[in-house]
Amino acid sequence: MIEVKNIRKVFGDNEVLKDISCTFETGKNNLIIGGSGSGKTTLLKCIVGLHEPTEGSVLYDGRDFTKMSFTERIDIRKEIGMLFQNSALFDSLTVQDNIMFGLNMFSDQSKKEKLDRVNFCLERVNLKGNNDLFPAELSGGMKKRVGIARAIAMEPKYLFCDEPNSGLDPKTSIVIDDLIKEITDELKITTVVVTHDMNSVMGIGDNILFLYNGEKWWQGSNKEIAHTDNAELNSFVFASKFMEAAKEKL
Repeated sequence: MIEVKNIRKVFGDNEVLKDISCTFETGKNNLIIGGSGSGKTTLLKCIVGLHEPTEGSVLYDGRDFTKMSFTERIDIRKEIGMLFQNSALFDSLTVQDNIMFGLNMFSDQSKKEKLDRVNFCLERVNLKGNNDLFPAELSGGMKKRVGIARAIAMEPKYLFCDEPNSGLDPKTSIVIDDLIKEITDELKITTVVVTHDMNSVMGIGDNILFLYNGEKWWQGSNKEIAHTDNAELNSFVFASKFMEAAKEKL
């Protein structure tokens, strides 16, 4: 479980996050949604330590990450898997070496143990046997799946996904959503997904945080989202005629 307590983030005169408190639950797909400039990515960066909050704290299973020294934070970071928006694979490394990167950095496993782990992760994301391909040889969906394989290689307790469906066609997006949900369920990890994809919201949104102008505006599940009277949330989620029509059937 990750607890965010009274987080504020100020850049110069711009208050991007305004006293946000929320909980991201273990074994659940926790989604952060909101319009452009609402503070989604800034909140994610504050949680993982890429930004220092101006005020407030972030607790990983009761451990206050914001009060830790750089050295103490390393232990938490070893428990974190990250899927970046553009996958962020190393172009000069093969699929196998990309997935093995964290294991080489932080693990004392033998080469065979690391290779076994790589092969397990590749099989888990349905890319068995693609070890020797380079990122340039992969489709967009394959790159995302390699990114997920790398993110879970260290057997993380916490998985962060920044716009995992960005640039993907609708069918591939569903594959990625299903994969994230399956891994979360199987490994019982705390998964946090920043997304603007409403199919993801309705499909895997166990716990959804809606940000509006840097504030926590609503929090609930995908089962509750269709029945809220929150005007800004309704305007955001059901902006298209298709989603508006779908709402009537929920």
